[in-house]
Parts: sequence; structure tokens; C-alpha cells
Amino acid sequence: MQNVYRVARQVAGSRATVIITGESGTGKGELARALHTLSPRASAPFVALHCAALAESLLESELFGHEKGSFTGAEKRRPGRFEQADGGTLFLDEIGDISPLLQVKLLRVLQERSFERVGGNETVNVDVRMIAATNRDLAKDVREGRFREDLYYRLNVVRIDMPPLRLRGGDAVVLANHFLRHFAEENHSPVRTFTERAR
Repeated sequence: MQNVYRVARQVAGSRATVIITGESGTGKGELARALHTLSPRASAPFVALHCAALAESLLESELFGHEKGSFTGAEKRRPGRFEQADGGTLFLDEIGDISPLLQVKLLRVLQERSFERVGGNETVNVDVRMIAATNRDLAKDVREGRFREDLYYRLNVVRIDMPPLRLRGGDAVVLANHFLRHFAEENHSPVRTFTERAR
């Protein structure tokens, strides 16, 4: 974890794209937020999107926005997450789960910093620092043809590997104590400690 913190401090001030890898529950989203907070973009928006939670058609609209009338139910123009994050940071969680079509569109935004909304022709320019996370082995997905090699290298400018909790010694107890206090306070419950056996 000290190596994770060292790399995070080194890259926080740059605009380099960062990919955070690691198992679910290791704190990839928290690290992304910390990178934003430590960056010159800290006063601008931090926008997060969980890519695996949406169908492809919805994900495209969430990322790039849409124009009025572009599909059934699109009653007005809606900016996407890239526009919402302009000047700040966009965090895309579970980036390895996006479709090949969206991989192409995402690559274009990373290369040109511009895109069109769904159903639109107007080019939208954005200044966004992108941080992505995945629990997949993207290098293996590239070798097996499931993930674009050019997008992989665009994302993999700086890579930070989050170690699993089972390798982090006493961190698990520190984190458990933190969450115990947090949820006790949130639920107006007196703080209780863990038994020695539970620890």
C-alpha cells in the first residue's frame, strides 16, 4: 500500500490517464477519488460511472449524452458524463466490461478529446482527466480479442495495482473499525468494539 500511495502522489498532479486494477472491494474507487482530490482539478467535478451496471445503449447515452428526439423518451438534450466532468475527472469503473463499439468511441475521446452526443452532429470538446478501473486482466483480454489493444495502451499510461485485503496485514482490522464507527454514527447507535475473536 505504501507503493500505491507513492505512485498516487507522483501522478496526481499530471493529466495522465490512470488505470487501477485489483479485485472487487479493494478500494479502487476510493483511490480514484483521492487522485482527483490531490490533483489541480480538485475544485472541478469528479464524475463516476459503473460501466458494468448499464446496457450498451444506455451506457453510450450516459457517457456522451443525447440530443432531443434521438430515441424514444429523449424529450430534451441531456449532457453525458464526459460533459459533466469537463475540467475535472471522469472515473469509469469496470472499464473491461464495455462493448467493442463503445471501446472505439472511447478511444476517439481519449485521442481527440471530442465526441458527438447520441443522435447529434455537433462536436463537443472536453478537458477531462480519465481514471479507469477493472478487476479483469485486460492484457489477457487483448490477447484473446475481447479488448482493443490501442485502447488498452491509451488507458494504461499509469497503472496502479491495488493489493487484495488478504495481503494487507492489519489493514483489514483498521478498515473494519473505521466502518463500524461510520455505520454506528450513521444509524445513531452507540459505538461498539469488535470482540477479540471477531478481530
